[in-house]
Amino acid sequence: MKIIKLTAENYKRLRAIEITPDGTLQVITGHNAQGKTSVLDAIWAAIGGGQASRETAMPIRDGEDKARVTLDLGDLQVTRTWTGDKSALTVTNADGARYPSPQSVLDALVGRLSFDPLAFTRLSPRDQRESLLGLVGIEDQLAELNRLRAEAFAERTAVGREGKALGDIPPIEEGVPDEEVSAGQIVSRIRDAEAQARRIDDEMRALEKAQSQVEYWQQQLVEAQAGLDKAAAQYAAQQRLVKGLPERPAVSDLEAELAQVEQTNRKVRDNRARRQVLAEQADLRKQYADLGAQIDELDHAKATLLAEATFPVEGLGFDESGVTYNGVPFSQASSAEQIRVSLAMAMAANPRLRVIRILDGSLLDADSMRQIAEMATARDYQVWVERVEDDSASAIVIEDGVAS
Repeated sequence: MKIIKLTAENYKRLRAIEITPDGTLQVITGHNAQGKTSVLDAIWAAIGGGQASRETAMPIRDGEDKARVTLDLGDLQVTRTWTGDKSALTVTNADGARYPSPQSVLDALVGRLSFDPLAFTRLSPRDQRESLLGLVGIEDQLAELNRLRAEAFAERTAVGREGKALGDIPPIEEGVPDEEVSAGQIVSRIRDAEAQARRIDDEMRALEKAQSQVEYWQQQLVEAQAGLDKAAAQYAAQQRLVKGLPERPAVSDLEAELAQVEQTNRKVRDNRARRQVLAEQADLRKQYADLGAQIDELDHAKATLLAEATFPVEGLGFDESGVTYNGVPFSQASSAEQIRVSLAMAMAANPRLRVIRILDGSLLDADSMRQIAEMATARDYQVWVERVEDDSASAIVIEDGVAS
């Protein structure tokens, strides 16, 4: 489907034009500020809907109240009018019947009519890449994969930095108990042992005293046999008591054990801290490995997405910096290759409404214009080109908003 006839009244710089394009390459020429660009913009304004409206702040010619653009597409008649800040659209079929949802009809018909192949060649490599991503329809998926990868990479970097910050860990010392020794318990045992020792000493002193009494009363046996018997009885009783006492505790051994408590506990704490750091290191290594696997999966998904993407031109692709053609940066392709590829992209973007707009076509030399005409003819497309000066027989001159 192509444009059979374009009419416009009071749209932007145009007063009144009626153009019936001749052939596949239609040149719009004239001096600056006469309305050349307005002709090409009128095509986009008629069918582009909301996007076209946002791109044009003042569609009505200065001093006028209304504007109108009509496109005869053969099977469809498209008319858009502007009154004040309001816009109206009607789309009819070949029999004159109106479509109830005219913009939906156009949206299904139009691809990327606003894609200007010449403007594409002048974009920065990064902007060319974004434009191509939009054309093949994977920019949202690729952006989401890049976002997820950036998050995983940043998290993995943080985990790696945290793991390095732990430093080298001394080995776990063998022979150290897992739990700290209670100094209080040993002190309590020392106090008990000291009390028991004092009691034993007291009993031993009592035994010695009883023995002295026995000796005394033995000497006094004649005078005090009764006292001797009594002392002997006390001595015998005390002997029995002493025999039932436990062995004297080694208080010095307990004191030595107490002296070793803090050293042992320090080793326990050191081992516990080392085990904790080793556990943290192991967890960080696992996190790092998991994030690395996640990044690999995202890279694989991204590579798969790019590998399965359908590009409009054979040999066309892109890398992180921009668009590539046959494996080299697009900017390094020849001017002829750049124009041919860009025009092929524009054609692929508009498979049904086979109309391409090229603004600022004055930058194209004769060879480029011939190449565009040949591609348009070979692929059955209609190309509208704006040029400041063009003396070709089919060129339409715009002067003060009127076609001549």
